[in-house]
Formats: sequence, structure tokens, C-alpha cells
Amino acid sequence: MTLAELKQIFISKLEKCYDKNEIEQLFLIYIEDKLNLTFNPSFVIENEENIEKDILLLQEYKPIQHITGKAFFYDDFFKVSQHTLIPRPETEELIELIRNNHSENDTLSIIDLGTGSGCIPISLKKIFRNANVAALDISNEALQIAKENAKNIVNNEITFYENDLLKDINLAEKFDIIISNPPYIRNLEKQEMHKNVLEHEPHLALFVDDNDPLVFYKRVIEFAKNHLNKNGFVYCEINQYLPEETKELFDEHFRNVEVIKDISGNYRMLIAN
Repeated sequence: MTLAELKQIFISKLEKCYDKNEIEQLFLIYIEDKLNLTFNPSFVIENEENIEKDILLLQEYKPIQHITGKAFFYDDFFKVSQHTLIPRPETEELIELIRNNHSENDTLSIIDLGTGSGCIPISLKKIFRNANVAALDISNEALQIAKENAKNIVNNEITFYENDLLKDINLAEKFDIIISNPPYIRNLEKQEMHKNVLEHEPHLALFVDDNDPLVFYKRVIEFAKNHLNKNGFVYCEINQYLPEETKELFDEHFRNVEVIKDISGNYRMLIAN
């Protein structure tokens, strides 16, 4: 089977699940990240049986990153699994916001709350080489993935903690920068989401109760009370539908709070100090 023929199989098998542009993107990611090939239409491939199994998984809305085992984020490939969120392009904008607000030569102390695959602290460690970087998550399975990514990308230069953000946390250190991309999607917003997210990504890292959608931001603030250095900064990814409510919550505890739009024009980030 040639790659051109495989592409047509992708289109015919997946046209009921995804639109054409999505299928083309899935196909390119698959051949590059799973087969380690670039698209040469006449190139002949083998292992057709394994490829057929992977296409069946795509028909079941399994994310392509779970099939390839990795996701590209901020110039690196990160290992991912069903226990971690797949890193999103919007989160790269959060990294850029932090990068632009601080000198890359500063000796900073940084912690990421709810780290998942570790993409945020690892990317920041590559930027701020003099920083002491830590990360925290409730999921031991997610932390194992994050530790493997830290080993592969930054030679283990991240400190990891297994803690529940919804409970009191007492660490010995304080930090100049606290970051969190916590669960913030309300159950009422599930209808807007694609099946590959709803059925295959960890709900623990995604959803909050409709009656208390800012619960994790309250806990970030509580953590900051005990662990943020004077003149330190808090950065969060936020629910685009609740920017004012989130800002008002942080306004009660910080002098300067700003909500910031992403490249799509949605309020997606918050900075407080």
C-alpha cells in the first residue's frame, strides 16, 4: 500500500467522524509521528494490519496523540496517555506570556499546579535555565508521565509533588511564579466538546461542578497566600465564559489583576500580582 492509498483510506473511513481538514491533519500527524515518514505519495508501507487497528481507534474518537503516544508542544514532543490532558496550543500562549514578563536570566522559583504531562514546567525550565522549577498533581499516573518527559527533555531538572490542590498543601518553599491550568469546564459546556475529548481525556483534569466552577482558582489563591513570594506573580488559564467572575475573585486578594485574550480573541489567561 502506498501513502497515497493510505490517505484515501483515512478519508473514506473517517469522513463520518471528522471533516476533511481534520482528516488530513490526522493523516499527516499519523504518518509523521507514528510511522516516522513524510508524505511521499508513492512510498510503499507495510504493517497494514497495525494501521487498520489504529484507524479503528480513530473511528472510536481516540485522540491521535494517544495513538502515537506523544504530542507536540512548544518545540518538543511530550509523552501523553489517557491519564494526562493533551497539551493545547492555547497553553503555549500562557508560556509566551510568562516569557515576555520576566528576564530569561532571572533566578526564579516556579511551580505549576496540576501539571499533567509536565508540559508547562518543562517548557519554562528550557526558557529560564536558572530557575528552580517544581510541579504538582493529584494523579500518580500523570506524574509518572511528567517525570519521564522531564527526564527526556530537561534531564530531570523538575521537582515533583503528589498533592491534591483541593486540600491544604504545605511545602517548605515559596515561589516567585505560581502557574495553574486547572479544571474549569462546567458540565453544562460538555455539549460543545468533541467526543475524542469527552470519551478519552481525563475528566478529573477537565470538569468542575456547575455550582462552583471557580473552586480550583479559590484553591490556587489559598496556595498563593502561603507560598507566593512578595511581589510574585500568579498565571492561570481560565474559562473563556467566566473571565469577569474569575477576575473578581482574584481582585479580592491581589493588587493587580488582568484577564488577557488569546490569539482567537477569547479571554483565556489571567495574571495577578
